[in-house]
Amino acid sequence: MLLIKAYMNDKQTQPRFQRRTAQREIMLRTLRTLATHPTAAELHAAIRAELPTISLGTVYRNLDLLVRMGQVTKLESLGNEARYDGMLEPHYHARCLRCGRVDDIPVRTSAVSADRIKAPKGYHILGHRLELVGFCPACRSTDRRKRSGILPDTGEDLDNRSDNR
Repeated sequence: MLLIKAYMNDKQTQPRFQRRTAQREIMLRTLRTLATHPTAAELHAAIRAELPTISLGTVYRNLDLLVRMGQVTKLESLGNEARYDGMLEPHYHARCLRCGRVDDIPVRTSAVSADRIKAPKGYHILGHRLELVGFCPACRSTDRRKRSGILPDTGEDLDNRSDNR
C-alpha cells in the first residue's frame, strides 16, 4: 500500500527556515515537470546535466527537506524504493506491481470523499489516499512478447494473474 509521508498541516515536521538554494530549486522544478514520480537516483540522473557535480547524498538530503517543507510528496510502497511527486494538488496514483512505475490517475479527488467514510473509533484522520495496482503498458507488452516467442518466457502471465501483491 502507498504511504504518504508528508502531511501539509503537520507543523511538527515543518522546518522553521531554510534558505533557497540553486540545487533545491532545480530539483523542485525538475520534479514538477516530470510525470514519472522518480526515485532519488532517477532524479539525480535527470538533474546531472544542469548540476554535474551534485551527489546522490545531496539529492536525498534535499528531497527529505522538500518533503518536510511540504513542497514534495514522498510515495513509499512496501518492498519498493521511495518515489517523489512534485504535484501538490490532491490526486491518486496507479502503481505497476512488476516495475514499480507510478502514474497519476486523472480523476477528481472529490469523487472519493473521506467525509463519507466513518473513521474507526479513536482515529484522528489527516487525509486519505487511493492507489490502484496492476501492470503498466510496458510490462504488459513485455508479457505479450514472451507469449508470442519474441522474448524468453519466465512463466509469469500478467493477463491471467489474480493475486493481490
